[in-house]
This record gives sequence, C-alpha cells and structure tokens, in this order.
Amino acid sequence: MTTELMRDFGIAASQLGQFSAFYFYAYLAMQIPTGILVDTWGARRLLVGGSLIAAFGTFLFGTTSSYAVASLGRAIVGGATAVGWVITLKVATHWFPKQRFAMLSGLGLMMGNIGALFAQLPLRLLVEHYGWRPVAIGSGLCILAIGAAAWAIVANDPADIGFASFAPAELQRSDHVRPSESGIGFRRIFGYRNTWLIFLAQGGFVGAVLSFTGLWGPPYLRQRFNLPLTTASAVCSVMIVCWAVASPLAGYLSDKLRRRKPVYVGGAIAATVGWAAMFYLPLPLPMFTVVAALTSVACGAVVVAFAFAKESVPVRFLGTISGAVNVGNMLGPTILQPAIGRLLDARWSGALASGVRVYTADAFGAAFGLIVVWLACTSILAALTKETHCEQRV
Repeated sequence: MTTELMRDFGIAASQLGQFSAFYFYAYLAMQIPTGILVDTWGARRLLVGGSLIAAFGTFLFGTTSSYAVASLGRAIVGGATAVGWVITLKVATHWFPKQRFAMLSGLGLMMGNIGALFAQLPLRLLVEHYGWRPVAIGSGLCILAIGAAAWAIVANDPADIGFASFAPAELQRSDHVRPSESGIGFRRIFGYRNTWLIFLAQGGFVGAVLSFTGLWGPPYLRQRFNLPLTTASAVCSVMIVCWAVASPLAGYLSDKLRRRKPVYVGGAIAATVGWAAMFYLPLPLPMFTVVAALTSVACGAVVVAFAFAKESVPVRFLGTISGAVNVGNMLGPTILQPAIGRLLDARWSGALASGVRVYTADAFGAAFGLIVVWLACTSILAALTKETHCEQRV
C-alpha cells in the first residue's frame, strides 16, 4: 500500500521509510523487556496482552488522517507484536525436545512469513478492491481473534495441564526468574563472544528481506521491469514463500548435522552473492525471479542463530538471549528502510505520477548497495562464531 500511503498522507520516500521504521523502533525497544518479562511472567499473559495492544494500534493507524497519529499507531503495533517471537521460542523450549529447537524456530519463522505473504499480493488485491483503511481495520480484528485464541489455548508449560515438560531442569526449577536476576543475565549474555557476533550479523539477513519485500521491492520492480503493482507484489510473494519454506529446512539441516556454523555461514555468503546479482546483473524478469527465490532460500539460515545463541549462554536466560538476537534481527529493517528512502530522495529526478514521487531503477540500485554491504559484513561475522555442535556450552 506504499502508493496509497504516500498519496493520502502527502509524504515522500524518506518519510515513508521513516513511517515504516516506527514499527521497528518500538519493536526493538521492547525486545529486551519482552525477553525479561517472558522469563518472569510467562508466555500466555504476554501473548494475550500483546494482541490487545496491537489491535488498538492497528485501529488507530487505519482510522486517522494524521501522519503523526498514524506513525504512533505503527509504533504501538511494533511494541506490542515484539512479544510474539520470543514467546514462540520460550514455549517451544517447554513443549518440545531440545533436538527440535532449531527446526521449530524455523517453523515459527515460517508461520510469521505466512503473514508477510498475505501482506503481498493478497493485500494488494484487497487494497485495490476495498481501500487500505478497511483492510487495516480488518487486520486489527484478526489480531483480536489471535488474542482470544491465546487466552483459550496457550499454556506456559505442559506441566500446567498435567503433562510432562521438556524444559531443562533448571528452567523447571525456576519458572519465574526475578526481574533483577534477568537484568543481570542480560549483562552476562553479552559477555559471550557468539552473542555479539550473532547480534550484529542478523540484521543483514532480515533487513534485506523485509526492506525489499516489505517496502521498496514493489516500486523497484515496477520501475525496472515496467510491471503493475500486483505483478511486482507477486514476485515479492515468491520470495516470502521461499524464505518461509527454507527456514524450518535450515533448522532441520542444522539439527541433523549437529552443527550450526556451516549452515549459518553458507547462508550468509549465498545471500550476499544473490542480492548483488539481483541488483547489479542485467537479468530478465524470469531469471531475476529465480535468483530472488534462491536468495530468499539462503536467507532462511537466519533462523539457525536462535539455537546457536541459546547454546552459547546459560539456558535460564533463554528469553533474554532470544530478545537480544531479535533486536539484532530488527536492526536491519529499522536502519535500512529509512536509509534507502533517504538515498532515493537524494537521487530523485523530480518526476511525479499522480502526485507521488517516481524513482528510477538506477536510484534504487544505488540505494540497495546498503543491503549488499551489510550482508557482506554478516558473512564475516558469521565466520568468526564458535561452533556449539548443538549442545549447551555454558
């Protein structure tokens, strides 16, 4: 809905990038508190509360005509949905054997990407048929339904409903860690080498995919290949599907090999080469789509980092390390989306279409250099990590 938002709020690319980034600012700010809270309060309470607040923010965004209020709604949604991923990892630790953690992380990411898939071609078709505001309000109602389902179904641990728990004994003995202790744990986890390397590396994977498919990809494809927005969104949908399917496969492969580093490093290198080829080789549309799909598969290696990081720090701080790694994830789109927008505005030729700024394919190519550079750094950082062999090392 980039065109509609730029038109209705009267904003340029830099402002649109900033608007989109408000979600990530709040998401980032809430990751460490969420990691601490899930270790202290439990998953169910956080999931229900987060759903209610996210629905409120979505309704606010969908009903306002003010850019500032819409940005506030966007930020509220970002802060509230910060609970989802950390809760997924926490619940997986209690409900499933540790040998399945990386694969389950991938399944969690795949489910998240199903949401992102609906935000491509299906969303575009809904926006064209109903308008973006009714669609936004409808998505808020869906979030309320998720909150109701969480209240009815989710249990923090199998022991809560009479089944055996798969959580490590240390977590079972201390299901509710004191907040002060979790604060100490946050400082401790950054005393481990892998934490820093993974934290800084993650943004390359996630920033590339979310900045392209979630914001700048459709207008870029429209300019480069002269596509309608529905077709451009379909290409991005292919990328999201590939990323979604590859995530549990990368986790499964890592669990099967009992090694984290080869999958993580190999994915980073392949993703770097793939994104560079997409932007800087004269590929026809069919070949571009194939390369984009394979590049998205390579980005599925991002999920391995959650198991990798968990095994590198004390297990009792699972929620805290998950939140920290997810901060690294979201630094990517938080920085890249507005930065790409600013570079596009700097290279704007002055062209307008229906009152909306039009940017050339060359301008997009220059701005997308930020994606390739970050992924090159990700490859180096991943290569410096220390293998855990799928065992808890501390």
